[in-house]
Amino acid sequence: MTANVAGYLLQMLAGRWLGVTGFSEFASLLAVQLLCAVPALAMQNVVAREVVRGAGLRAVRAMQWRCAALVAAVAVVLIPVVATVLHVGVPAAAAALGAAPALVILSGEQGILQGANQFRALATVLALAGTARVAPALIALALGGGSAGALLAAAGGLVVAAIVAGRIVGSATTGEPATASPRDSASPRRAASTATPMRDSTDPASRAESIAEPWRATTPSRADSRTRKSGAHSLAARLFGSAHPDAIGVLPVLRAVQVQAALMALSSADLIVVRIVLDDADASRYSLGTIATKIAFWLPQAVGVVLYPRMAQPTHSARAIRDALSVLSLIGIVAVVGAALAAPLAPLFAGQDYSPIQGMLWIFALHGAMLAVLQGALLSAIAVERTGLAMVTWVGLAVEVALMLAFADSIGSLIGIAVCVAAVTTTIVALVVLRTARNDDGPGR
Repeated sequence: MTANVAGYLLQMLAGRWLGVTGFSEFASLLAVQLLCAVPALAMQNVVAREVVRGAGLRAVRAMQWRCAALVAAVAVVLIPVVATVLHVGVPAAAAALGAAPALVILSGEQGILQGANQFRALATVLALAGTARVAPALIALALGGGSAGALLAAAGGLVVAAIVAGRIVGSATTGEPATASPRDSASPRRAASTATPMRDSTDPASRAESIAEPWRATTPSRADSRTRKSGAHSLAARLFGSAHPDAIGVLPVLRAVQVQAALMALSSADLIVVRIVLDDADASRYSLGTIATKIAFWLPQAVGVVLYPRMAQPTHSARAIRDALSVLSLIGIVAVVGAALAAPLAPLFAGQDYSPIQGMLWIFALHGAMLAVLQGALLSAIAVERTGLAMVTWVGLAVEVALMLAFADSIGSLIGIAVCVAAVTTTIVALVVLRTARNDDGPGR
């Protein structure tokens, strides 16, 4: 909740400080940064799932670093593309994309805590991440740093948050900070650890295991000796985790990435298209209206965080999926009603320039509420490794962009198209998920 409130505060103040003509650039770059967070969100979900299934700390952290390296390489390639498409400066595009690798590492640490059911520590990390990202950005905006300066400051804050999160994870899971290396993840002892989830540090046996681990790691196994004798493994094998039988490759993350990418693209496409179909003033008004979308979308985030480990367990998956979609729907209704009641207050916070959209805020909130239900359904698909369901969302994205480019010429028509496409996509995905859960549900679940 702290992270979400901090994010909304950043956008509200940016809308006032950058003005109605400059906020659309900042909002579009934030949308790009949200898309950059797709690998990070996928990383958290995959790590949490693997920890629930008994993966070791070193194995999941080795996977984090491989994925972060891939994301950094892709971000460098995308900088000129983003600058050209959004008509922004290269420094601003680089600042928006530069946060991606740090987000991957940070989300991996969050996934470890989520999978280990360390929700108190996870809440601390989430609050830290939100504060570390927003506070430096607000300072940069207040000092006149503009969009590029604010996004660069936010990226620096995320790097610090990732470092601190690693320390928190070490304390929460083993009682001591732990470091990862790909070589450690290859230890044959890890094969036995897959039978049980990560144990709490208060367990004496777990603490003893943690203390003994560094000594075991320094003793070369026969498998390690054969590896040294046979020469170096190929770069592809090391990158995708196939060099060691106990390592976790990045392919599960890539499968989850396309699910999260579909969701984030569908939730952010309007913020990118708006700079193409509307003038700067209306684009900024629309961008500010999407704060209501984001509130309704991210408000129930804790539902997925808490229920996701149960979704990943076959004996609890079906019930957890039904509970998640029910709770998300109820929270969505509350968010829409709240947006309608609070609409008259919007110009007081953002300024009178944004008064034309106050009557539409409940529609923006409805958009976010439906996307929140869609997110819950897609999270369940990742938990049970049925990621092909994301194809429905990809089709919805293509339809939405095509309709917006062809017919959207005002704020009302743009948000109307977004809501209609989200409603159809969410209904289809939710029905498929519920039907699958019902088919999988057995006695005692």
